[in-house]
Amino acid sequence: MKNIAVLATGRGTNFKSLCRAGLQKQFPGKIALLVAGRENIGALDVAEEFNIPRYVLDPKHFPSQEQYNTELEALLSRFDIHWIALAGWLRKIAAELIEKYPNRIVNIHPALLPFFGGRGMYGMHVHRAVWESGMLVSGATVHFVDEQYDHGAIIMQQCVALSPEDKADDIARKVLRAEHELFPKALKRVLSTPYTVKNNRVYFKPGA
Repeated sequence: MKNIAVLATGRGTNFKSLCRAGLQKQFPGKIALLVAGRENIGALDVAEEFNIPRYVLDPKHFPSQEQYNTELEALLSRFDIHWIALAGWLRKIAAELIEKYPNRIVNIHPALLPFFGGRGMYGMHVHRAVWESGMLVSGATVHFVDEQYDHGAIIMQQCVALSPEDKADDIARKVLRAEHELFPKALKRVLSTPYTVKNNRVYFKPGA
């Protein structure tokens, strides 16, 4: 059973979907830790609801980024974490942590990457950009984390049909439902199916 840490800085709805899926044994892993990026966020309440250890690590409370990174790595080691899932995490992951967890840090993004990703593209910023583009499809992407924002190899995607009448809020609601369905499925796939990553693509073993 692989221990999974979830990093979150928001309401925690994707975190909650993972907690529920974990209780239902939808993936071969255990949500063993929540790391919250700030105080008084919904994700902390979710962790309490599901009796998951929770810690707040806010970079502004550390004298340097290096000390923050050291504390985060120590916390992950203390809980024997094998995988990391980013669920609304708005901070860039340090290169040292990516090196320590190669292709074992996954993120969910509220659009079909590589479109509408990159620095500053999170939350409603994404959905407004989709609306302004006039596209009639959006969706969610789960991908491995590398040293660039929203750039790592894509694990799974789920499309959402849009209508011309949909505004940014409507798009956000539709995509969020897709996120809640997709994240546990993607986690199950990488935890239970052998894979390799090459040329920014994930190749799963056929028939596994």
